[in-house]
Amino acid sequence: MSARLLVAGGHVLSGDAGVGEIAGGDVLVEDGAITAVGTGIDAGDADRLDASGCVVMPGFVDTHRHTWQTALRGLCSDWSLTEYFRGVRQTFSPRYRPEDVLAGNLAGALEALDAGVTSILDFSHCVNSPAHADAAIEGLRGAGIRGVWAYGYYPTSGPEPAFADHLDRIADARRIAGSGELGPLLSMGVALTETGLLPWDLTRAEIESATELDALLTAHTGCVWGSQMCMGVREMEHHGLLGPSQVHVHCNALTDAELDMLALAGAGVSCTPETELQMGMGAPVLRRWLERDRVPSLGCDIVSGNSGDMFAQMRIGLQWARSRDNDAVIAETGVGPDTIGLGVRDAIRWATLGGAEALGMEGSIGSLSPGKQADLIVIGGERMGLTPLGDPAGAVVQQASATDVRDVLVAGVRVKRNGVLVNEDAGRARRLVRESREYLYESVLAAGPLLPDPLPGFAEGLAATAEQNLEGGGVRG
Repeated sequence: MSARLLVAGGHVLSGDAGVGEIAGGDVLVEDGAITAVGTGIDAGDADRLDASGCVVMPGFVDTHRHTWQTALRGLCSDWSLTEYFRGVRQTFSPRYRPEDVLAGNLAGALEALDAGVTSILDFSHCVNSPAHADAAIEGLRGAGIRGVWAYGYYPTSGPEPAFADHLDRIADARRIAGSGELGPLLSMGVALTETGLLPWDLTRAEIESATELDALLTAHTGCVWGSQMCMGVREMEHHGLLGPSQVHVHCNALTDAELDMLALAGAGVSCTPETELQMGMGAPVLRRWLERDRVPSLGCDIVSGNSGDMFAQMRIGLQWARSRDNDAVIAETGVGPDTIGLGVRDAIRWATLGGAEALGMEGSIGSLSPGKQADLIVIGGERMGLTPLGDPAGAVVQQASATDVRDVLVAGVRVKRNGVLVNEDAGRARRLVRESREYLYESVLAAGPLLPDPLPGFAEGLAATAEQNLEGGGVRG
């Protein structure tokens, strides 16, 4: 196969203001990078991918996914956030073996690619041992996806704890960062333990480790109502610990002042509309973040609860934000709005370049721009749901689904061709994740129900612990 590929004749949604949208456009890929975008490109003897009647656009960038949970698909579709903590984080997670993490990450990353997600921020908070960390990376690398693998410091442990204390976890993150294990497509990240769960000095040590390792930091932020759990923005700002190499996830319960702090620090925000609306996290902050002249990003979060594709996140997020805007007009005037503010191209930006910006990768991915990596997708074909294509951006956001993703390239490599994943491990991934699900469910059910009853006073005790731990940050009282 030639190292040159011409993606020809599609409607190009480049995501680059200088390139624009091109009907009947071509994208030339050479040695993994985009070298030209336009019409009538003379590509000589390059291989040709016919995109006639299809949309050609950047691959989606998912900035919040717990990929290890793939074997638990649909488990918590009717659960609240507190039930999720109790069922997944406290019941299933400690029973995960390294092979379960590998199966989840391999199958989950292939699922993402199948849906046109070419880059993810994998919030990997099931690191029960160093072997679990290695397995998580092996799964992502086996799938061939790009992104950030964020070492989860959350102190979960199996029957025999592998870490003597919390600082051992940070030491193991150093091992990964210095090992070369991540390979060419993955970079290092750090996923904080929920602020308030640990004494402030350990939270600070986690944050400072990200700086030490030159790693992207990500955290669940402002998503638990009635508690200081997952807060801490004021403490981080007070100690100079906020910065641009951070992605704060959810942020629903943050005050305007706290969102201002994140914006001023240049941090990114990831919204996961599907989980947030289900689990009682509050209104997605899409509109509030936009009001600060910042572009949000989107994440699928958990396939243990909802879909693993960005089409759902774009659609739900956009319509939720529109609903809030429309309701404000109705409340003020008593009549419906004459026009709609946010558009489908806004949602596409959140799911592509907005994600790349949050990850600090906007110079290499997120748009179809000459010089960037050839992470691109072709959407469309012969399915009736996209025939005729009509407005291409409207079709992508409002009508397309993962099954409409026909071709996917990562760094110029075709990982999905004519609607079929070409990864030779796809069959193995299906087998492994099915076996993992069977083991995990049997293990949990042998000890009790999938969702244990809440312990009396547990929530109140946790809220008190969070309040006490964040007092160590020095701004409360």
